[in-house]
Amino acid sequence: MSRALVKFSTLTARCRNRLHQERGDVPGWVLITLMTAGLVLLLWGVAGDTLVQIFKSSMERVGIIGK
Repeated sequence: MSRALVKFSTLTARCRNRLHQERGDVPGWVLITLMTAGLVLLLWGVAGDTLVQIFKSSMERVGIIGK
């Protein structure tokens, strides 16, 4: 029983240390966020008027169904 308790506490200490050392991939997430924002801006610049028209048309159809 004593050996199992020692192994368990050693394992939990290792896990705790590992979790505190994990910092994540911050530059990767920043890059993904910037690339996504760039794609949204590019899409909006190319097809902004069409997207607005599609949105307005969809909202009008939903309004008709709701009445």
